[in-house]
Amino acid sequence: MDLFFIVGLGNPGRQYARTRHNAGFMVVERLAEKCKADWTTEKKFNARLARKEDGERKLLLCEPETFMNASGEAVGPLCSFYRVPPEKLLVVVDDADLPFGEIRMRIKGSSGGHHGLESIAQHLGTTDFPRLRVGIGRDDPNVREITSYVLAQFGAGDQELLDKVLIRACDQIECWLRDGILKAMSLFNGPVAK
Repeated sequence: MDLFFIVGLGNPGRQYARTRHNAGFMVVERLAEKCKADWTTEKKFNARLARKEDGERKLLLCEPETFMNASGEAVGPLCSFYRVPPEKLLVVVDDADLPFGEIRMRIKGSSGGHHGLESIAQHLGTTDFPRLRVGIGRDDPNVREITSYVLAQFGAGDQELLDKVLIRACDQIECWLRDGILKAMSLFNGPVAK
């Protein structure tokens, strides 16, 4: 049976629950809800996991509980334990360089300065794993220091578009599972219709 490992990145704890930096968590939570998979906390891996089997494939959804910048400390051991090859791993991550309302899946690539992706690449020894970037935009394109922005919650006016983004990201992941990454990229990459 084919095992696919989908990791959403974010920070654990109620104070971070609906922040922009937790867009990855939001996507995997929506996906778990959609496929009726229940979460369990796996202390030995320092992660929350949800599992789903549907005939020919097995899904393992993950939220590292390590805090964003140490995500690899959970993802590396899980990939090793479940023998997940890099191409069967998908990391869902927020991206301040993409406008809010846009998603972009890639076969591989650099971290783009994202410390969660850096940590995973460091623990896996490769950057050759698929990632789904969820655009959160930024207040001011000229300002590089955005900690307070990414750790702030989405605004009340963002909810409708955020919901559409989460639906589209889940549809893209399901397309990746069913038809492969090239088709998922060509059909879903880009702005979500407002």
